[in-house]
Parts: sequence; C-alpha cells; structure tokens
Amino acid sequence: MLIDTHCHLDFADFGEERDAIVSRAHEAGVGQMVTISTRVRKLDGLLALTEQYPSVFCSVGTHPNNAGEELDIQTKDLVRLANAHEKIVAIGEAGLDYFYDTQTPADQKTGLIRHIAAARETGLPLVIHSRSADEDMGEILTTESGKGAFPFILHCFSSGAELARIGVELGGYVSFSGILTFPKSEDLRAIAKTVPLDRLLVETDAPYLAPKRWRGKRNEPSYVVNTAEVLAECMGVSYEEIARITTENAFRIFSKMPRL
Repeated sequence: MLIDTHCHLDFADFGEERDAIVSRAHEAGVGQMVTISTRVRKLDGLLALTEQYPSVFCSVGTHPNNAGEELDIQTKDLVRLANAHEKIVAIGEAGLDYFYDTQTPADQKTGLIRHIAAARETGLPLVIHSRSADEDMGEILTTESGKGAFPFILHCFSSGAELARIGVELGGYVSFSGILTFPKSEDLRAIAKTVPLDRLLVETDAPYLAPKRWRGKRNEPSYVVNTAEVLAECMGVSYEEIARITTENAFRIFSKMPRL
C-alpha cells in the first residue's frame, strides 16, 4: 500500500470526477490520501470531502501564497479547528514562497510561525511549503525548534541539500513528488539518497506535477506509484519495500490518522 501524503482533491481541476479518481487511487494500491488545506476559510469543503470518502483525510492551514488573506487567523484558531474534527490530521500547508511575488515575506513568516506553534501544541505535523526560500526556512526551523520540538514535513521537496539536512537533523520528514521523476532532477535524486529511510514520504501535490510517466497530464493520487518507483531506485530497494517504508513513515508522522 501507498499513502499520497499531499494532494488537493478540493481543487476545481477535478470537476465531477472525484469518485473515479479516488477509485483509481485504490485500484493502484493507494490506500489513503491527505488532501491539504490552502485556506482555512475553505475548510468546510475539505471536511465534506473527508466525510464522503473514508480513505481521505485533511489538514487545516493557510498556504504562504494566501498568507496575507488570513492574518486574522491566530494559532488558537488553528488549534481549535484541528482538535474539533477527527479527520484533520495535520496543520498547513504553511511556509515561505519567494518564487511567486504574491505575499510579503513578513506576512508569510507571521503565518508560518503561527502554524508552527499550532503544530507544537497539537502534536500534529506541520506541512511545510518552501520554494526559493532555503536560507530563511532553515533559520526559522532551527530557531523555532529551539523553543520546543514540533513534527513537520518538507513537502514536495525541491530545495537544496542543506535544507534537507537541517530538516532531518531537526526531526522532520522529507516528501518527494513527481519532480523526483523528471529527467533533469539528477540533483534532487542525489539529495533523496541522503535522506534516512525512516524519514521518507511520497506525494503527488495533485493536480500539479504529474510524474514522468504522465508528464503534461493533470496529476492524481494514483500517479504517486511512479514517484515511489523512482524513489525505490534512488534508495536501492524494491518498490514493495519503499511502499512499506513510506507507508509506515506516514502513519508515524500523521499519528492521528488511523489505519484503514
């Protein structure tokens, strides 16, 4: 079994096909999925999905590209919402995105630190988005970890080796998406080889970043199989072993998510 630890099943890209998409995921061996929040104010839609599909769980949080829209949402609000529903198994996604100039770094940092505090208080993993922000992200993770440990995932990892090292040293997990499968991702595959087996996760970030086998198509959770295949090659283990390892890792970090 595999777990797609990061997708966006609420996005309009999936239209009315969600039943078929979830079915295809199950047929491909993807037993459970975590659909990730990008705006707290759209949480009701995520929860409706999780109630429709027993194998789908969700997070609560504000994406850094939406940070300025939800600065009124405090840590206590995130904690209250996370504790209020059994299907909410993570905080985020929050973080820093300096690639898209849509939100100020100050607003993104404010949101990130609030989400870190919520992860620390609830014990739920913080799903971290980091793009073109390695230095600031490394500093914030190091500083905040010094105030008290919190579980976290560096999602859709495409950053440098130093951020991977910092993340692992601080107890974090590193999640790889379809980017790992791209022909020009040699450096990323080299970084993957440095991550301990017990810190690896796989994801799709669907509907984005379909892996090589389906490059150019809309991504969906069933396609995480191709990412797991390439990750297995990187780590020098079988597909069956990487499936077992990443699934066990997912249940460990998403400690609130039951085994179905």
